[in-house]
Amino acid sequence: MIDETALPAGPTEKDEVLARAVASLCAPGEGEAASLYISRDQPMPSLDALVEVMDLLRAVLFPGFFGPSDVSDKSMPFYTGSALDRVLKLLTEQVNRGYCFVCAKSNRQPCTDCASRSEAVALEFVRRLPQVRALLAGDVQAAYDGDPAAKTPGETIFCYPSIKALTNHRIAHQLHLLGVDIIPRIIGEMAHSDTGIDIHPGAHIGPRFFIDHGTGTVIGETCIIGEGVRLYQGVTLGAKSFPKDDTGSRLVKGLPRHPIVEDDVTIYAGATILGRVTIGRGAVIGGNVWVTQDVAPGARIVQARAAEQFFISGLGI
Repeated sequence: MIDETALPAGPTEKDEVLARAVASLCAPGEGEAASLYISRDQPMPSLDALVEVMDLLRAVLFPGFFGPSDVSDKSMPFYTGSALDRVLKLLTEQVNRGYCFVCAKSNRQPCTDCASRSEAVALEFVRRLPQVRALLAGDVQAAYDGDPAAKTPGETIFCYPSIKALTNHRIAHQLHLLGVDIIPRIIGEMAHSDTGIDIHPGAHIGPRFFIDHGTGTVIGETCIIGEGVRLYQGVTLGAKSFPKDDTGSRLVKGLPRHPIVEDDVTIYAGATILGRVTIGRGAVIGGNVWVTQDVAPGARIVQARAAEQFFISGLGI
């Protein structure tokens, strides 16, 4: 006699729902734009690996502040060499994955020398790290000099979102200049998520740059920012318009469309500057001002209504 309780039960509703979902999600061509499976031969860039790269680089650029807190003059060369060796390995692999990611999603011909090219780029990046550190040292000093609340330069390294965002940007910008695909953008967005400061890796930012508070600041791809510039929270350096190609269906990419900010400019909270306009040396842009035209060197731009009210109250009217 057969014990019917020992027979396998038929598929449940849960089994059927899961089976249909798996079949649909894994079907060829299904959800192609969001597919994680770009190539059967090459994995995608790894966010975990890039987080490790940034942690190592932060410790190399700011020894003692990040990484081992007990690093000394004697042990620093050994730690730095070990960290950079690990960075080279991880970065070479991620740069290579970045190339393959873009090749798989574009009409570009697949490269035949990606591996050797990636290693050369990673080596050149490491060669540029002293330059990156010098720029960041200037940013730290600008943050300390520009904020009366900062008690020491080290406080700005530990605590200020501006320094964290600029560390990522200075690194991402060098990779961008070296022609690395997608990896610079990921590094920039890591800082954006952590700090609320959104800087495209293509933006050129001069020495001694400071973003006070920082939250909500946006700096576009083709921005050019000079020396000693200071921004406050909520400042947008964006594009005014987005021209399309002859068919009218696609945006023309890569055009200079963001502001040029010359040396020693201060832009206060909530200001919005759009288009390929030039903010002249030493100009001051007041809070919540909307600017779409060039500003002369040394000019002071404030809200018209606020300025008028201030003038009237000063006259006692």
